[in-house]
Amino acid sequence: MSGGTPTGGGYMRQRHSQGYASSGDDLEDDACSRTRPTSPSAPRNRTWIEILENFLWIASAVFIIYYGDRRSNLIYLLLHDDRIRRTPLYLGMVGVSLNVLIFVYSSMSIWSVRRFDEKWELTSISVLPFVTILGLISFCLLCFALWPIWSFLSLPLLFTLFMAGMVIFPQILIGTFRPQYDMFRID
Repeated sequence: MSGGTPTGGGYMRQRHSQGYASSGDDLEDDACSRTRPTSPSAPRNRTWIEILENFLWIASAVFIIYYGDRRSNLIYLLLHDDRIRRTPLYLGMVGVSLNVLIFVYSSMSIWSVRRFDEKWELTSISVLPFVTILGLISFCLLCFALWPIWSFLSLPLLFTLFMAGMVIFPQILIGTFRPQYDMFRID
């Protein structure tokens, strides 16, 4: 390729032919000589505010799990307390488990798709309404199950546990994801 003349974001090929603009040859944009944008797989630097926010969500969730109702921790309460309504608790946990499975499956299938514009069309957008409704139903069931212990505080308690899960979940690597470079693509 010619390389061209450097401009702001990349290189621009100079054409000296008068009839070039109308011939349809302008489909080629000299993509080989452009500088490669930074890879999305490269880690970006986080600000100290983001790190502090993530730490506060995780610390709040650990506090909730450890202290429970001030007499025993949350895990012991979920397993042994008679005040909890068991059927909504189990249905809510099944809904949360289904949501996690759908997220894992969607993220795995997104990494297997080759073209960038096909990634969101195949899985994520099609299951988004289902995941949203299932999440809302699970949240309501869990609030109803835990209401006898914490009453109104079960709402922020579950939201804090949800946010801590959203902070931790991206850090868990299910498999080694290889960055896909479409170096030799023509389309």
